[in-house]
Amino acid sequence: MTKRSLVPLLAAFALTLAGCGGSPTIESDLGIKGAPDWVNEGTQAVENPDGRYLYGVGFAAPMNDQSLQRSAADGRARAELARIVSTYVDSALHDYASASGDTTVNSIEQSVKSTTQTALSGAKIKGRWLDPRTGNIYSFAEMDMSALDGAISSAAKLSENFKQYYQNNATANFHRFVEAEQQ
Repeated sequence: MTKRSLVPLLAAFALTLAGCGGSPTIESDLGIKGAPDWVNEGTQAVENPDGRYLYGVGFAAPMNDQSLQRSAADGRARAELARIVSTYVDSALHDYASASGDTTVNSIEQSVKSTTQTALSGAKIKGRWLDPRTGNIYSFAEMDMSALDGAISSAAKLSENFKQYYQNNATANFHRFVEAEQQ
């Protein structure tokens, strides 16, 4: 099984455990002993009592310059966030077009993608881990979905109909998105 095909499986597993409450100990499906849970859980969408979040995990193999290696791992974690946000936004746009019959979705899509880039710039690197056995550096990026919600709500170029639809359906769309990511 490839690493890419493990991500949805790991996300489903992590979300199932998160739904049980408390602070469960999560076994590593990747087999990286001693790694923080976030390394083994990978990129995922999570809802917890603090809110709705997207987590991106990236890594970089050893390089001659550890600063450059950290930067590469950070960039890959942010790229994971961008990938998952793009999928989420595409899903929200499709839902909006289906529900509203709005034929101007292409122009809305351009504005939403620009707005999404603004929200992504607020993503934070929350942690890094150096695997002592391989020398790989892993980075953990977090994006609070309220940042995306706020950026869409305040975007001047978006139609009021789309903004209203998005606000009314943000939580339900997130839940559907999480379920789709699990499959």
